[in-house]
Amino acid sequence: MISNQVLQNTLEGLKEISRTEFCVIDTEGKVLASTFVDYVINQVDVQAFANSQADSQLVKGYQYFKVCDDHQLEYILVVHGEDEDTYMIGKLAAFQIQNLIVAYKERFDKDSFIKNLLLDNLLLVDIYNRAKKLHIEADVPRVVLILETQQEKDHNSIENVKSLFGGKSKDFITAVDEKSIIIVKELAENEGYPEMDKLAETILATLGLNKQPGTHIAYGTIVKELKEVSRSYKEARMALDVGKIFFGEREVIAYSSLGIGRLIYQLPIPLCKMFIKEIFENKSPDDFDEETLVTIDKFFENSLNVSETSRQLYIHRNTLVYRLDKLQKSTGLDLRVFEDAITFKIALMVVRYMKYMETLEY
Repeated sequence: MISNQVLQNTLEGLKEISRTEFCVIDTEGKVLASTFVDYVINQVDVQAFANSQADSQLVKGYQYFKVCDDHQLEYILVVHGEDEDTYMIGKLAAFQIQNLIVAYKERFDKDSFIKNLLLDNLLLVDIYNRAKKLHIEADVPRVVLILETQQEKDHNSIENVKSLFGGKSKDFITAVDEKSIIIVKELAENEGYPEMDKLAETILATLGLNKQPGTHIAYGTIVKELKEVSRSYKEARMALDVGKIFFGEREVIAYSSLGIGRLIYQLPIPLCKMFIKEIFENKSPDDFDEETLVTIDKFFENSLNVSETSRQLYIHRNTLVYRLDKLQKSTGLDLRVFEDAITFKIALMVVRYMKYMETLEY
């Protein structure tokens, strides 16, 4: 359960404090971690001690200690030395490793609970029963954040995120797939959505992920009960997808700020195709040349203001009017008319959504 690296770090720390050599062996006699330079395992001695009733034993100048979990033998600790001081150091080291087992066991129990909670794999009665056993408060405000990067997620990346939260037991950092890291954040009374924006930006900046292509962090709505955490997770997941489609330039995406993009994302593809055909007949916004698309984007950006758009495009006002007239002839939509502009804007978003969904099929 405990990684060999954690065991090794623990033994090296104990050695630095006590100036004593340590070795941890599994029940089959395999060395998992050691500070010894030339210690050779005697399989017969290890097996004899493992099968004995003794909790500790002095064997050929080495102290042997059993480290158990719920009365089941997990490790054998070997300490170099025969005197009383070495025995006491060995007992303390065995106690430390045993506490590590308990801590990691509780951590992974909580991790498993949070994963199943996020994925809606628990009955309502199980949520509250298990939360009580794991000492997780049920009625506190929480929000789910999802961090996704282009970099391959590994154990270290999760640990780096955990280090940002200072090991707070009230917050949970986990993963349910290979692409993203999930943070279940407990909020204080004075924390709300502005603080979540700042937190998301801090995470990206601290990990050195801000301004990196393909990096996004999304979060759902704040929920007040443990049973609603899965809803916040689903919202954060939707915000991540919708953000990629319609707000690719944003690094931080809140579910509450998705606007009409959230509605379009939930439309069935056949209905989208019917809508595009109805508006453009056999033409699609994808068929427009780059100049027309830039003109359209800038026109929308400037709230349908002809003068400001022509100024920012460095073209004469009449040139812009000519382009808009040309667009009206080919589509039947006059972008200077608010209703037509809204229709065209939605159509562009629908096309973008359809293209995104096509990429997921391949």
